[in-house]
Amino acid sequence: MSELFGTLPDGTPVHRWTLERGGARVRILTYGGIVQSVEVPDRHGRPADVALGFPGLDGYLRHPGPFFGALIGRYANRIAQGRFTLDGRVYELERNNPPNSLHGGSRGYDKRVWEAEGVGGGAGVRLTRVSPDGEGGFPGRLAVCATYSLEEDGSALRIAYEAVTDAPTVVNLTNHTYWNLGGAASGAAGGHELRIAASRITPVDADLIPTGEPAEVAGTRFDFRTARKVGSGYDHNFVLDKGVTGSAEPVAELWEPGSGRVLSVATTEPGMQLYTADHLDGPFGPGDGIALETQHFPDAPNRPRFPSTELRPGAVYRSETVYGFGVRA
Repeated sequence: MSELFGTLPDGTPVHRWTLERGGARVRILTYGGIVQSVEVPDRHGRPADVALGFPGLDGYLRHPGPFFGALIGRYANRIAQGRFTLDGRVYELERNNPPNSLHGGSRGYDKRVWEAEGVGGGAGVRLTRVSPDGEGGFPGRLAVCATYSLEEDGSALRIAYEAVTDAPTVVNLTNHTYWNLGGAASGAAGGHELRIAASRITPVDADLIPTGEPAEVAGTRFDFRTARKVGSGYDHNFVLDKGVTGSAEPVAELWEPGSGRVLSVATTEPGMQLYTADHLDGPFGPGDGIALETQHFPDAPNRPRFPSTELRPGAVYRSETVYGFGVRA
């Protein structure tokens, strides 16, 4: 189902698509590809929205910084000094997170209106957009498609990305939903228990740029190989043990003991940014949500030893992440 959600200051309409199957309901906005809400039941069958968001468009316009629920691109995470070199040419990006570029700049994909069409007989919505050559400083005309689909039994939300370019470029797409399995209005999420199948992280400097080679998590506060409480103070990329894969493989599980809700994450991506939202603004307080951003590594265009984010004409960028919903007694 599609409905008018609001209108931007320039008069552009924004629509909301609702996917509802098997007791789950997900709402997607054409503005920023935002996951506005995800309603799933707790262990007693009581539904609640577990994704932080706003009831109206104005909330997203007034609080753009946290990227609530948004589709992030052309490059998710940070690029050091807002600069990278590709095929011997230096490209300068907006330094919207001084001194670095973050999430594609101040007008990244999260602040664009996407074309939308229903797919799968109402099971999903496909968002499409052409990012022109030079947008945000990135080379190449990039045609992007993001398909959100809900499993028939309501057990999972699948986000599949595809992109093609007419010139060499870099691409790194993700979704920036903040999860709170106790309910979006339930307060701090630090008591959730998290497990991540990652033996290493990419250590970062004070500006959250990787300092060099990945480091082992053993014996550190980054060791989530066995489930434990999340706490706070995380904005780090975890190097997933599975690496890049052709199909989505399980990499993480988040559990909220009070409600019994479980969120599982499977992805094709080699990394996952754990962000505990310690600086969240708007009606939500610091730590009220947990972002699990599946992606390639930060600053990969400047790090030849990291998995490549380059995309060239004739190739197709593909990425898929599946958020599974369940309960535990």
